[in-house]
Amino acid sequence: MKIVIPGGTGQVGAVLNRALTAAGHEVVVLTRRPQGEREIRWDGRTTGPWVETLDGSDVVINLAGRSVSCRYTATNLRAMMDSRVHSAEVVGEAIAAASRPPRIWLQMSTATIYAHRFDAPHDEATGVIGGGEPGVPGYWAYSVEIAKNWEQAQERAETPHTRKVALRSAMVMSPDPGGVFDVLLRLARLGLGGPVAGGAQYVSWIHAADFVRAVEFLIDRDDIAGPVNLAAPEPLPHRAFMRALRTAWGVPVGLPATKWMAELGAFALRSDTELLLKSRRVVPGRLREAGFAFDHADWPEAADDLVRRVRGERGSRRAGRGRRPAA
Repeated sequence: MKIVIPGGTGQVGAVLNRALTAAGHEVVVLTRRPQGEREIRWDGRTTGPWVETLDGSDVVINLAGRSVSCRYTATNLRAMMDSRVHSAEVVGEAIAAASRPPRIWLQMSTATIYAHRFDAPHDEATGVIGGGEPGVPGYWAYSVEIAKNWEQAQERAETPHTRKVALRSAMVMSPDPGGVFDVLLRLARLGLGGPVAGGAQYVSWIHAADFVRAVEFLIDRDDIAGPVNLAAPEPLPHRAFMRALRTAWGVPVGLPATKWMAELGAFALRSDTELLLKSRRVVPGRLREAGFAFDHADWPEAADDLVRRVRGERGSRRAGRGRRPAA
């Protein structure tokens, strides 16, 4: 198939690009700063020559949007909103104008759309959309508004010949440097991988291999449209999540952090505590109903697998640096 990935230069895009290319598909990435042969320039806001790439393609997977790994200032939150909504709108315009539109448009969304809660998991049918929960920072509601507007931009697009799926994704755990797993593992290795603010908040996650398999599954299933949760079936409290990660690496102790300590750490890392403190208890209702089977359903096993991959890649890099060039 010909698969176009707008905004495909981030961690998730790299995971998909690598896997789909290895499976024999032609993958084209739309990016503001093209560098490779299969990368085409776009600005994420306006149509241009890039629209020809979508015409005649089979699949579009739109991942475009400003990174959430930043301080949640008013300016950054507005940029998150605009980059997501505008890119979804312009992708919809391009698909609507295509003489041979793609048969499916997978639009990235987020599990953050659901309410901060501890008592019950969110699936697509019974999950509670967030916003305005008592006792949480007001700007968390804006994160929910970003997710809602992101999905609505796809819903509004007039693309009658293209099936649309919104990927309500949990954190994608990959061994690649710079991703969320890399950051969490670094904290654990430094002895800082203890519970944050008590650690009762739920963590939803998905192994990168299952994320790719779920995307392929949704492409193949012509009967699934609308929002789909991409999350492993067993979310778990933060304290248990970090304990399993420490065990996988062999770190016996993780220092706990209070809420104010987390605020200081997030400020130093130029990130935000919502990523740590919001309870995201999300389960893959529609995927399981459709018969999708996870290869990595439990976090302890997934953490072991990811740690093995990280150690293997680091060992390969060290071995490569140690080789002497042939005479």
